[in-house]
Amino acid sequence: MKKLLIGILAILAVCLGLEAWAKQLDNSGVSANNKNLIIYNWGDYIDPKLIKKFEKQTGYHVIYETFDSNEAMYTKIKQGGTAYDICVPSDYMISKMRKAKLLEKIDTKKISNYKNIGSEFLHHSFDPKNTYSVPYFWGTLGIVYNDKFVKPGQIKHWNDLWSKKYRHNILLVDSARDIMGLSLASMEKSLNTTNSLDLKLAKTKLDGLGPNVKAIISDELKMYMIQNEAAVGVTWSGEARTMLSDNKHLHYVVPPEGSNLWFDNFVIPRTVKNKAGAYAFINFMLDPKNAAQNAEYIGYATPNIKAQKLLPKEIKNDKQFYPSKQAMKNLQVYQDLGPKKIQEYNDLFLEFKMYGR
Repeated sequence: MKKLLIGILAILAVCLGLEAWAKQLDNSGVSANNKNLIIYNWGDYIDPKLIKKFEKQTGYHVIYETFDSNEAMYTKIKQGGTAYDICVPSDYMISKMRKAKLLEKIDTKKISNYKNIGSEFLHHSFDPKNTYSVPYFWGTLGIVYNDKFVKPGQIKHWNDLWSKKYRHNILLVDSARDIMGLSLASMEKSLNTTNSLDLKLAKTKLDGLGPNVKAIISDELKMYMIQNEAAVGVTWSGEARTMLSDNKHLHYVVPPEGSNLWFDNFVIPRTVKNKAGAYAFINFMLDPKNAAQNAEYIGYATPNIKAQKLLPKEIKNDKQFYPSKQAMKNLQVYQDLGPKKIQEYNDLFLEFKMYGR
């Protein structure tokens, strides 16, 4: 019996020793992981040189993953399979993530470069007090046209797209809110309408645009416009800037009757494991020199006022991409309309894609 007791005690001692060893390994693993920073962003949406610069300056190791839609990003964050430290959703999605309690509150006192953000880019409806988000890039939805096929000044308004002269010669970006939105704007309706009749009328009007549509595509739109494959394209300002820089015949127009003003923002998901690293990265990206370098690389407009001053004159003085405050008055930020209404937008757009052309 005594031997049995001694044996049991010995086994317990070994188990306790193994548990302590496991905890030590666990703690060392956590310490090592704290040097990793996991970022979830849109594809090709940061200058890779800046990531290397950040790693060199701070000692953090960046693990960079990409998504191709706000909805895909939302689903993955909600599932919680990966402990992302930073992600970059768009305006309306921030509102949705906030309501779903997927975001950490941001302490701007820990971001010394936060002061570089212009006041006009703060306190919008999707995050009124910027409690959960920090502006990264902003831009517009507009029309790119090729002066080989379209006379300058011939396209100024959304309704111009319905002209028979552009038959089978227009490319549309594959985005329900944007394409339904341009139709709504052409009828002087809100881009955030929840009126089902207005939405059906917008879809019916899109059906009339169908014969002019050559394709509804995503990333390929940029390449096709650069290669003179279509006369007109509807896309975002940053994509347009890249096109214009690669083809001198292309021009960008934001219809004065209204369009989308969008914002992409840094947020810290509730899955965060390296909060210190997340704050360090956001602050690094808000440094004027880094923000200016990133804006030149990406082509989208920066909300960083000090960074804007460092940009080449041909960029910062270009009203197509840095419109005046007066010009921005007719632009609308997308709101989170709730899952049922968003599904209505998506269903109507899908009908247009399938049967309206």
